[in-house]
Amino acid sequence: MATCRARLFCGLNIRGLHCSVNKCTPLSAVRKLHTNGQKSRAELPRFSNLVLRQRRSDHQFSRSMSGFVGKDKDIVFRQLLEYKSFTYSYLVADPDTKEAILIDPVIETVPRDSKIVKDLGLTLKYAINTHVHADHITGTGFLKKQFPTCKSAISAASKADADIKLKEGDKLTFGKYELEVRSTPGHTNGCITYVWHEKEMAFTGDALLVRGCGRTDFQEGSSETLYNSVHSKIFSLPPNYTLYPAHDYTGQTSTTVEEEKMMNPRLTKSKEEFVKIMKELNLPYPKQIDKALPANLVCGLYNLPEEFSKS
Repeated sequence: MATCRARLFCGLNIRGLHCSVNKCTPLSAVRKLHTNGQKSRAELPRFSNLVLRQRRSDHQFSRSMSGFVGKDKDIVFRQLLEYKSFTYSYLVADPDTKEAILIDPVIETVPRDSKIVKDLGLTLKYAINTHVHADHITGTGFLKKQFPTCKSAISAASKADADIKLKEGDKLTFGKYELEVRSTPGHTNGCITYVWHEKEMAFTGDALLVRGCGRTDFQEGSSETLYNSVHSKIFSLPPNYTLYPAHDYTGQTSTTVEEEKMMNPRLTKSKEEFVKIMKELNLPYPKQIDKALPANLVCGLYNLPEEFSKS
C-alpha cells in the first residue's frame, strides 16, 4: 500500500476517506483490481477526471484522541465523534482572536468538548445545529451554561428555540472567518449546510452523507425537496470543497463535492429514481426520537440524561 498524495477517491472497496488520512491503493493498482473481474471498465468511476490537486494543509489531518486535528496554523479544526449515535461534532476557531464555533454538539460529549475549548484557550461564540436531530440530544443548551456568552443557533424553519434563528444567506463570523448559511431542507424542514469558503469546506449535517443522504420519512421531510437542496446548494459548490457530514456509520470522515456528484448511489440518479429509492428504504422508527425531538426543540434542555438534569 502506498500513500496517494493526489487526494483521489481510492476505489469502490475503500470508500470515502481522503488519501492524506488513509493509506490507499495507488490508482494503477485500482485499475488493475477492477479489470481483474471485480468490476468491468464500464462500471469504473471516472478516476481520470478527478482533479489531481494537492490540497492545502488545513485538510491534512492527524489522529488524536478526540478526532481529526487540522494542521493549518491559521485555523483550529477538530472533528469529534460521539460513539452512541455516530454523530460528528466540529470545532472551528480563529487562533488569533480565539473565537470558536461548535457545530452539532451532543450532550453526552459536552464535558469532552468543553475541556478542549478551555484547554485551547478559546472563547465559544456559537454552539449551532445543522437541524433538529432525532437520534441524540443536542449539547447547545448545556454548553450555554458552561460558557455564558455563547449563543445558540438553528434554522428558523425548524421552529426550534435558539438565540439566533438562521435563514438563507446569513453569516456567522468568528474572528476573520465566517460560515455561510445555506438552507438545505428535505431530511427535515429546517436543515442547514454551513459553508466555510475561506477553507473550501462545508458542514452538510444529514442532508448529504458520504455516499448517502438523510432519510426523508419524518420531521416534515421530502425526498423531492432534499434532491433539489443537494443539487442546488451543495453540488453547486466548487468540486474541490471538502464535505463533512453529521454522521457516518462506516468510519468515513469526509468526502468532496466532486466525489458525491460522481459516486453517490442515490443522488447521481434522476429525481424520479431518487424518490423511488427513498420511498423503498423502509427504515425502522428512530430509537431516540421520542426523547430527542422534544429536547432539541428547546435547545436540549428537556428530557436531559440523569447526569445532566441535576446540573
